Amino acid sequence: MMKITDLQPEIVWKYFYEITQVPRPSKKEGKMIAYLEEFAQKHNLSIKKDPAGNILISKSATPGMENRQTVILQAHMDMVCEKNNDTKHDFDNDPIETIVDGDWLRANGTTLGADNGIGMAAELALLASEDIQHGPIECLFTVDEETGLTGAKALQKGFMTGNILLNLDSEDEGQIFMGCAGGMDTQATFNYHPKEATADRLYFRIDVKGLNGGHSGGEIHKGLGNANKILFRFLYLLKKRGLNFILCSVDGGNLRNAIPREAHAVIGILPEIKEDVRILLNHFTADVENELKHVDKNVQLFMESTDRPEFYIDNSTAENIICAMMACPHGVIGMSHDIEGLVETSTNLASIKMKPNNAILIGTSQRSSIESQKEMIANQVAATFLLAGAQVAHGDGYPGWEPNPNSAILKIAQQTYENLFHKQPQIMAIHAGLECGLFLEKYPNLDMISFGPTLRDVHSPNERIEIKTVGMWWAHLLELLKNIPE
Repeated sequence: MMKITDLQPEIVWKYFYEITQVPRPSKKEGKMIAYLEEFAQKHNLSIKKDPAGNILISKSATPGMENRQTVILQAHMDMVCEKNNDTKHDFDNDPIETIVDGDWLRANGTTLGADNGIGMAAELALLASEDIQHGPIECLFTVDEETGLTGAKALQKGFMTGNILLNLDSEDEGQIFMGCAGGMDTQATFNYHPKEATADRLYFRIDVKGLNGGHSGGEIHKGLGNANKILFRFLYLLKKRGLNFILCSVDGGNLRNAIPREAHAVIGILPEIKEDVRILLNHFTADVENELKHVDKNVQLFMESTDRPEFYIDNSTAENIICAMMACPHGVIGMSHDIEGLVETSTNLASIKMKPNNAILIGTSQRSSIESQKEMIANQVAATFLLAGAQVAHGDGYPGWEPNPNSAILKIAQQTYENLFHKQPQIMAIHAGLECGLFLEKYPNLDMISFGPTLRDVHSPNERIEIKTVGMWWAHLLELLKNIPE
């Protein structure tokens, strides 16, 4: 059976394999930083680390290329840590188990971390190689891209010297990106009064499972199922039908930038309405299956008996939460009028969590390539929860990267791709957030593009990378480096 170390180009997969063996959750990149420091020492390369933990490893030009402009190659260290419920995996300590599955590489029940481990692997392959032509290069490895872009935000002026930056964090081979959306988070907090759960009710756990989930930027346009929305649609239906219940607990989703795959709630009902609730759930499940049959055909809803909990959420707060979650927008809000097919504005109803001190925290994430629209949708989400009596707070957000169709490096990338593959690449902007907008704040003269191999279902345990596209992307990267101007 083929293994990751059998794949070509060998040097790229060698380093990607090594990366999969180093745990690197967001905000816990210490082991990866140590790996990079050891790598630089082993290869006698110059290395810098800033207070945030960002790493810059520099390499001199190969003979005859000394007069070329310095190129910065950039990827982020951290990975999204998601796993299936039946998968035993400790992301803080366990390596990722990879599986070659036909034309794709995936992980065994967890996220693969090709976002953005494959970008890191390409940087390391360049730094370690002795037979690749390139001018002076600086390889930047940033921390905590996935949960706040705090590494890019903390980057200081003067840390890098190049004026050309190649971001290696895109997910479609043959597409070259020249811009991205900005984003921000909006959080709502409900405070409830716990009430004693009594023995005169039956208690059930309602589960939504089997959804694909995915990246809330790159895949929001697909109309994938959102487990939180599905769960609260059902709870709202129960109220609308007059089926009296109490809400004891709720949990759904995890990361702000992942479309939630699973959610559940524990409810208490009177024995005489048990069958009515089951029948309603069966009808609702059939509706959801029909709605999602083309994008989430494995969606499942369950209702199972559970032990009586200690308390339930007071009815007034529970009703406010149910109505707010039902009303909160999710998905594509608007399409770009400038770039055909580009999502301009979206929002993700990402998570709902029970917190200490009788609090329930709801996490959402907004994106837009237009700053005023980003603010608008964040305010719309905020208003929904404010009307329901929640406290609302916005995160700092991050800026977008305005497209520059006249970029010099873009034109070189386009020409080298055509020369290699005898076809034109797609020149695009992306709805997902990249760190490029933040780099421009500190380095306004950067000329940037983003490109990468083909990844699918990132931020979910279905994440996979198309093997052949890694070789194509690597060949393009090498050709691009040969053609950097003086």
